[in-house]
Amino acid sequence: MQHSLFTKSLFLLAAFIFCFLINSEVVWAQAGTAINSNPKVTYQNPVFNHDFPDPNLVQGTDGYYYAYSTQADWRKDNFGGPYVIPILRSKDLVNWEVVGPALAQKPDWKEQGGIWAPDAVYYKGKYYLYYSFSTWGDPNPGIGVAVADKPEGPFTDHGKLFLSKEVGVDNSIDAFFFEDKGTPYLIWGSFHGIYGIQLSGDGTQIKGEKFQMAGTDYEGSLIYKKGKFYYYLGSTGTCCEGEKSTYEVKVGRAKKFKGPYLDKNGKPLLENGGTRLLQKNVGTSGFVGPGHNGDIIQDKAGQTWMLYHGFRKDSPKTGRVMLLDKIKWQRKWPVMETGQPTITPQAAPVF
Repeated sequence: MQHSLFTKSLFLLAAFIFCFLINSEVVWAQAGTAINSNPKVTYQNPVFNHDFPDPNLVQGTDGYYYAYSTQADWRKDNFGGPYVIPILRSKDLVNWEVVGPALAQKPDWKEQGGIWAPDAVYYKGKYYLYYSFSTWGDPNPGIGVAVADKPEGPFTDHGKLFLSKEVGVDNSIDAFFFEDKGTPYLIWGSFHGIYGIQLSGDGTQIKGEKFQMAGTDYEGSLIYKKGKFYYYLGSTGTCCEGEKSTYEVKVGRAKKFKGPYLDKNGKPLLENGGTRLLQKNVGTSGFVGPGHNGDIIQDKAGQTWMLYHGFRKDSPKTGRVMLLDKIKWQRKWPVMETGQPTITPQAAPVF
């Protein structure tokens, strides 16, 4: 009898301790928003294993992140399309679902070309989508803008912002919106200099004079403000040659939005300086041609993340798949763990 009572007492004590620990863990996790509710959650690149070139990201007011890319056709994968600017959405940057096309049909303000490298932004209560209208070797590509009330659209095309010959910059593609101290700007360019120009208050027209921000080695621009510095991230090399692609991402920083942007060695990006942030995987596995990064996103743990594209070495014909990796900050410079796309399971963002 005494043995039975002792055993029963131990069982009840163990049950009480177990319940206490479980409840304590829940309270602790809820109290600290930086704590992942499941720290064992991982992901592995690619996060979207279909052609999704030049990915760009915006956070919707509905709690989803929306990603947009260059026009895509996934019918060969039995996955849908063709889409004029396909849209994906996710709540965690890892698990993505197809929403549909941002535009029901291709804009008609230019006779030939495809819709490339969109940049989406939430501005003054609406969603703006800046896009490139171009074809390979195009002597006069341009940039247009569409506007919607919701991130999934439907987007209404507001037409052309400018053509290359109108603004005096060859190969005017790869738009990026940035608001500095309440003033909206458009940054753009591809291997003929990176330029910026002020936008009208409604974001649908340009105003003032253009200014140069980086040299002729760059395209796929992004500006990110952290602390007292503005960081310029741009892609160099060849984007679209499958396993032969040489794309990589370089970075410079400045104390003012318009520059001058310098690399770690103090060389101006106007002179094609730049500190390498990301390059292809060494060896036979992984990815080549990583670049054209989307916006940098901060999760609830304060970690920063970057979406970008790359070709799978083992399946380059799949196209440019979407990749996700963490950016760390060392001495006020962005760095990536190995300077290459991760190819093993990684701890996921905290949302």
